[in-house]
Amino acid sequence: MVNHFEMGVWLLFLAYVTSFAGAAIGLTCTLQSRHAATNTVRMAWLVLASLSIGGVGIWLMHFIAMLGFGTPGSPIRFDVAKTLLSAVLAVGAVFCGLVVLGQRFVPWRLAVAGLVTGLAVILMHYTGMWAISVKGTTSYHAGLVVLSVVIAVLAATAALWCAVTVDRLPMRLLAGGVLGLASTGMHYVGMAAVSVRLDPAAPDPEGVEVFSFLFPVFVLAAAALALPIVAILTTNHDDDDNSPEVARSGVTLAPQQR
Repeated sequence: MVNHFEMGVWLLFLAYVTSFAGAAIGLTCTLQSRHAATNTVRMAWLVLASLSIGGVGIWLMHFIAMLGFGTPGSPIRFDVAKTLLSAVLAVGAVFCGLVVLGQRFVPWRLAVAGLVTGLAVILMHYTGMWAISVKGTTSYHAGLVVLSVVIAVLAATAALWCAVTVDRLPMRLLAGGVLGLASTGMHYVGMAAVSVRLDPAAPDPEGVEVFSFLFPVFVLAAAALALPIVAILTTNHDDDDNSPEVARSGVTLAPQQR
């Protein structure tokens, strides 16, 4: 038997709020990258966006939700290296998706970026599940796995569409909410696909308890959010609006809402 809310349903809300915060801040960084004066500055904004979306909005959400995962009467252990690998994959895949998205709305770019970003959520989730060891065997329901992929890709595409087509703050928050919903929704659909067959005769699982590396995870997550927040607050928007790309296009950008 598997329990997904061993510490209470409140973890579901904490996971969603975490995902929403990371996604909203990351999508704001993505917007800033569209007005960057140079390609180097644009890449720096995309790195910050990837840390926020991939590191916090996707990976930390997964980590928080997994605090509620339990097999009553049987221990669960985590492989630290594989868990960290899932974080690197999430950040890297989101970065690739944002680079493909580009600075202007192009339908095929949006479709590819939505696919890559949605698959980033999936890649992180199932790599994170690979890092878990139980006293028995784990299997997955194929139909629910496919559904989790569809949810992640469609919602990620919708969120990126909001991010690249609308500069206003309410729509950025809406996009963050949609991407947060994609991450948490995919997570719990993916977890519903999990079946665990416990074997009392099996050896105890190898690895560490989740609480043993909980503190460093939250320290790193705080840094992943603090860096883009500071960058957003200290950005000179007037300089960005006078970037060479904007000057060549002859378009005057409206002041961004904060």
